[in-house]
Amino acid sequence: MAAGSSCTIVEYFGGDDGYRCGYCKNEKGNFSHGMWSHAMTVQDYQDLIDRGWRRSGKYVYKPIMNKTCCPQYTIRCHALNFQPSKTHKKILKKMSKFLSKGEMPTEQGDGEPMDSLCEEGGLHGPAKVCHSEVASPVVTAILTEAGDTTPAEFETARKDTVSVPDVRGPETTPKPGVGADPGRPLCRKAKELRKARRLQKEQKRQVGGGVPTSVTSNPATPIQLNQPKALEEFINESLPDSPLHRLEVRLVPVNDDDPQFMATYEQSAALYARYQMAVHGDTPSECNESEFRRFLCDSPLEMETSPDGPAAGYGSFHQQYWLDGRIVAVGVVDVLPTCVSSVYLYYHPDFASLSLGSYSALREVAFTRQLQKQSPKLCFYYLGFYIHSCNKMRYKGQYQPSDLLCPETYVFVPIERCIPSLEQTHYARFNQDPDAGDTHVLKDLGRALVLYRRTVMPYAAYARKRKGSNDEMEVAQYAGLVGQVCAERILLYRA
Repeated sequence: MAAGSSCTIVEYFGGDDGYRCGYCKNEKGNFSHGMWSHAMTVQDYQDLIDRGWRRSGKYVYKPIMNKTCCPQYTIRCHALNFQPSKTHKKILKKMSKFLSKGEMPTEQGDGEPMDSLCEEGGLHGPAKVCHSEVASPVVTAILTEAGDTTPAEFETARKDTVSVPDVRGPETTPKPGVGADPGRPLCRKAKELRKARRLQKEQKRQVGGGVPTSVTSNPATPIQLNQPKALEEFINESLPDSPLHRLEVRLVPVNDDDPQFMATYEQSAALYARYQMAVHGDTPSECNESEFRRFLCDSPLEMETSPDGPAAGYGSFHQQYWLDGRIVAVGVVDVLPTCVSSVYLYYHPDFASLSLGSYSALREVAFTRQLQKQSPKLCFYYLGFYIHSCNKMRYKGQYQPSDLLCPETYVFVPIERCIPSLEQTHYARFNQDPDAGDTHVLKDLGRALVLYRRTVMPYAAYARKRKGSNDEMEVAQYAGLVGQVCAERILLYRA
């Protein structure tokens, strides 16, 4: 990975005070640790989210799981093995009907949970961010940002039945007690029959030379009639060839130097404001352009490229959904070394009945699968936090197969093994091995890196320079939360 002169610089703010929970509305029950990230490499952020951290703008936070009122567990979906549920197929069919015929559903999202639920329960920004002297001799640019504002306190995450035909014989029926007529072929599902007919047509075209060599290169491959249809097939079927409405998804890097990002910036910001006011009840001042930039455009992630990475590189992106020439939804995602991490979704309120939250999640799963073909390690789709104690947030568990992060050992455990524990108690250790622990547990605080007076040094050297310094407990807490590996790589700013 082309790290170049990149490095991660953070300021740690602790997490002793409780504040209002956005899920259960407890006024003082929400607890989390937080830090302000002036710059961050994609590998460091990948390692942090695999330890339960998550970002909102440049603010990175980690819920205090055994203390907070509504524990928030990192959830990831195995994108390569994902199969859409009946509900997901309904959503794709709903989009297909709208695009092909202009049919707009009258119901609100088929009764599914709110597409874009505000995860404000996980956030509490620092009272003050110190930007003086935040710099590193390792990086070429001094990362002081005098104009930064403190983070606000909100963030969002985010049944088509197979018919069996009534296949009966003309008039003959089996004799009572004998069973089905053995002289007749076995009944097959309508889906299998349609697939077989399509295959026969393909083979006829192959014989006539009308199919590219890439399709006919392996004619001897056996037919697997029972193989489930891939997500991409369902999505492609939802995009008709001659639609009444045309939908296009564009990937735009979050970068002021990118012409497409800047050309669509005002339209995107206006859509965000409209969404926030209509769906979340924000006032105009709470969703103005500066808030939009702080929350969804000011990312700490450094754009990086790699020979074996995705063509667009790693970093923060906006996936813009264009309908008939205008933006109707934007999904904010981070592309990291092993995953696509969903950050936020906002959309035009007039299209709420199309379940754009779920639709965009399905497109992001497909996007992850597409990137995996370019970068084999990139195979997971992270949906943010799963909050079992909040019924509206349980929908994230429908993207199967998926795992939850154990809050004590930081290993991922299949969600079906976690649910029984969460039914009993809000906080649970998922790893069933009683001897297992954190493999990256802090062992040597002295090796943690700090940035002090524009100089990078191990904490042991910093402590010798600052005789009588009383911040050892704070630094040890920070290093324990990020783990030994990250503590030796991330630069902790010291005033």
